[in-house]
Amino acid sequence: MLDDKKIIVALDKPGMQQALSICDQLSPDLCRVKVGHELFTSTGPGVVAELQKRGFEVFLDLKYHDIPNTVANACSMAADLGVWMLNVHASGGLKMMESARKAIGDPGAQAPLLIAVTVLTSMEQSDLPATGVSRTVDEQVLALAALTNEAGLDGVVCSAREAAMLSSEFPSMIKVTPGIRLASDDANDQKRVTTPEQAVSNGASYLVIGRSITGAVDPLKTLQTIASGLTS
Repeated sequence: MLDDKKIIVALDKPGMQQALSICDQLSPDLCRVKVGHELFTSTGPGVVAELQKRGFEVFLDLKYHDIPNTVANACSMAADLGVWMLNVHASGGLKMMESARKAIGDPGAQAPLLIAVTVLTSMEQSDLPATGVSRTVDEQVLALAALTNEAGLDGVVCSAREAAMLSSEFPSMIKVTPGIRLASDDANDQKRVTTPEQAVSNGASYLVIGRSITGAVDPLKTLQTIASGLTS
């Protein structure tokens, strides 16, 4: 299920041309790409087709969180787009995740990977009480990962800081880690961040990297440098 192509480039751009311009400077042999709320809302599913024409596998990062039937239907439609991976919020509960799993079918060549968000990497310990969560971040991530595993999903979205803990508890679970920053980068709106090398060392399966690559003077060279560092 896993492979050596660990980098997912986040195309957090406001329109089709901006996203495609970045992709035209990258290589589908070295990375996959992420389409999130901003880009999908601006362009609709057409951007997925355009990216696929360029040879890129797409992680559709819409974090579905609604009643089970609504999420199941949305996931089914996303699967019909031929995306490589999609996600839901684990906090939507067991029934919602089970419905999503059933809607797209069991893991296999025809079904996209289905993962669940645990605790957003923009959040830290002080943010949880206001949402009604009394657990620590680690405890909340672990609890939601266990629920995700029970629902039969392929993995979770988590901070790379929690990847080692989850690798120990759920060794076969995919760990997709946002909040990846190069050592020289600003953390921006992320809180629980690590470098690419630290993330892989912690057990991350795939790294979501945005501005470090898309904002670089030479995105392809930066991508090549990061990819090389992960295999050396």
